[in-house]
Formats: sequence, C-alpha cells, structure tokens
Amino acid sequence: MELPKPEGHTCFACGTANSIGMNLRFYLEGNEIRTDITLRKDYEGWENMAHGGIISTLLDEVMSWTILYFRRVFFVTRRMEVKYVRPVLVGVPLRACGRLVHEEDKRFIHVQAEVQNGEGHVLAKAKGEFVELQPERLAAVPEAMKKQMSDLFERFETLSPP
Repeated sequence: MELPKPEGHTCFACGTANSIGMNLRFYLEGNEIRTDITLRKDYEGWENMAHGGIISTLLDEVMSWTILYFRRVFFVTRRMEVKYVRPVLVGVPLRACGRLVHEEDKRFIHVQAEVQNGEGHVLAKAKGEFVELQPERLAAVPEAMKKQMSDLFERFETLSPP
C-alpha cells in the first residue's frame, strides 16, 4: 500500500518540488516501509556506482519514513551507521526497506534499513538512532510544516493503525 506524502517540499530524498531530487515514494509491506528506485547516472560516485552519500541518504530516508508511519512523531536523526556490502550500481532497480527495532532504551527510536538489488542481495545496510522531538523543541519548525505533518499522521490513521 502506497503511503501519502506532502506535496511541494524540496527535500532531496522525498520532496516533490526538487528537480534534482529522488522523489521517493514509500509503501507499507507488513512491518516494513519500502521504497523502490533506479538511481540515475547523476547520483554516481565511481563510474556506474552510486555515490556513498546517495546510498546513505536512501537508507536515512527509508528509516525516517518508517518512524513517520509507525510512530507518527516529529524526530531527528541522532546517529547512523552504514555498512556498504556490495557495489550499488546506477541504472538498476533497487529496493530499500526499513523496520523498527525494539530496544530496551526508550529514550531513542532504533531503526534498521537495507538496500537490495533485484535479486534480493543486500548491497548496503544501516542502523539508525533517532530522537523524538518534544513540542517545546519544535519552535524552529514552521507552523505550516507542523500542520502538514499532523495532517499526514491523520491520513496514516485512515490507512491502517500501526
């Protein structure tokens, strides 16, 4: 099931108003959030291989959307560890999947993600630690953005509660 997303934002990974961005779309699949993409040549590092920063962006974004859907909170990335397993080629279909990890430490939200090729081989994986932002920490977030995100959380409720 495809998840709705706000329109008009310039986020490099998921924004709809960024002409050089990835414009990722996200899907609920069981207890995971996934996105499918074929990276363009302009996301290249070494010839025919995706730049490591692009791969990290893809992993961070799928972990973020995992939190958005399953936790429905405002948050920031605190720490992320990436392991590059195999070359990630441009021009080939890829899938990134994210899932919540249940940890003892309730101060942080822990998520894992991986990028796979069409054969299901893991090409890169990440562990992320995220911090939920309390209302008093949202002062720098524009009111219109807070409203859009709250509306998005409500739209998630109509799909299927976590």
